[in-house]
Amino acid sequence: MGSIEDSRTETGCSKPIAIRFVEYINKSTLTFRTYQAIVLILTFLAYASYHATRKTTSIVKSTLYPKSSKLGFSPWPRTHFLRLSTERREKDSIDNGWAPFDGSEGHLGDRMDLRVFLTVGMVGTAIFTSLFGAGYWLNIHSFYYFLAIQMFAGLFQSTGWPSVVAVLGNWFGKRKRGLIMGIWNAHTSVGNIFGSLVASALLEYGWGWSFAIPGLLTAIMGLAVFLFLPSSPEIVGVDSEEDGQLESPKKNEIKEPLLKRLPEVKEKPIGFIEAWKIPGVAPFALCLFFSKLVAYTFLYWLPFYISHTEIEGGYLSDETSGNLSTIFDVGGVVGGILAGHISDQLDARAITAASFMYCAIPALFFYRIYGEVSLYVNIALLFVAGMFVNGPYALITTAVSADLGTHSSLNGNSRALATVTAIIDGTGSVGAALGPLLTGYISAKSWNEVFTMLMVAALIAGLLLTRLVVAELAAKIGKSRAQAHGSTKLPLRLEV
Repeated sequence: MGSIEDSRTETGCSKPIAIRFVEYINKSTLTFRTYQAIVLILTFLAYASYHATRKTTSIVKSTLYPKSSKLGFSPWPRTHFLRLSTERREKDSIDNGWAPFDGSEGHLGDRMDLRVFLTVGMVGTAIFTSLFGAGYWLNIHSFYYFLAIQMFAGLFQSTGWPSVVAVLGNWFGKRKRGLIMGIWNAHTSVGNIFGSLVASALLEYGWGWSFAIPGLLTAIMGLAVFLFLPSSPEIVGVDSEEDGQLESPKKNEIKEPLLKRLPEVKEKPIGFIEAWKIPGVAPFALCLFFSKLVAYTFLYWLPFYISHTEIEGGYLSDETSGNLSTIFDVGGVVGGILAGHISDQLDARAITAASFMYCAIPALFFYRIYGEVSLYVNIALLFVAGMFVNGPYALITTAVSADLGTHSSLNGNSRALATVTAIIDGTGSVGAALGPLLTGYISAKSWNEVFTMLMVAALIAGLLLTRLVVAELAAKIGKSRAQAHGSTKLPLRLEV
């Protein structure tokens, strides 16, 4: 270790301060497994906090823009999960709203230390999320104020996903990557659930608190990332294990040749066009466009939809609707893990993702038609819809992105991972923005048309993977035939 000041590696990035302190006290370097555990926990909590701040908007939406005169009535008993709004909140939500939302008009990761990049994104997200909530206490009613705040918040939030996936890809190899990342990707749903519950609980104190508290927690989490997160094994000077993503220099090897290759292989960021040319990037990116269109429509509109849709002849309160919407995210946790495990077992990412998207179509149809029958039917159908909608979304944004970011055509250039991830998730983010936007206009006419749009999007998402699905099937059939004939020469497998 030398001393606590010995903080920089040959990559030019520094060790996290807290890691340096711990190693200085212990007089030894932490083990590879310990670093992996730290990375899993911190990246999980970091992105969960991002989603907690995103979910707040959907919970507060009905308070800012009350539309139904029946809003707030609930036929369900007073349980921990189903709680009625107070009489004061019903009146405020129904009659007042918050201008300007109460009217009809209310409608660089590869090139810098990922730890610093992620920290800046989280702190920026926290600041602008809190500033949105500050509009409540400052009595701000300017639409352009809230628009500008949301734009800057979105800018900082865009730093999150490429960063956490790149860090995780640096520490975990391809073996069982789908299962590991499927479990890890539960952070999306956990963040949504946490954000829903916190925002719903704080509504009675004023909607500003529903933004301020998640913002504060995100800032605290950003500080933890800065202090503890090691972005790659080489930064902290540990050797990768057999299934690790990177290969650090062995103790008995001469370092001179490796150092000469670093600028060519590990230091040079991949170009935007070059990343798009990697086999599988374009179809998966376009598939994610439509997958996130569906997922984010539910993210931002589900509580509003539930509170404005009759369930067994009555309407649920804002708080109850927000709590009920978390069932979709619970299904998403199961779907993400299931999709990751299946894709590992089949060794077929495209087949798994396409199958889930096709299954999402009837799931959405049945939820729209039969969700109003009873509360328990609504819960069951919402769980199934969340499982099939979020399953491929989780798979593509985690295991698939990491696979493509370490494609053999990159010759070991691990720094391409954030660029590839940013391209895939960035393309998906366009769909994530478009879906909720279109829903705002289409829902004014009919929710049936909204669900038709979502089902068509799910169909297109599946069809976009057809070529990769056919290639995976052909490779598996060829492999089975070769094994049946006792051949030792197996067909090449499509890398995705």
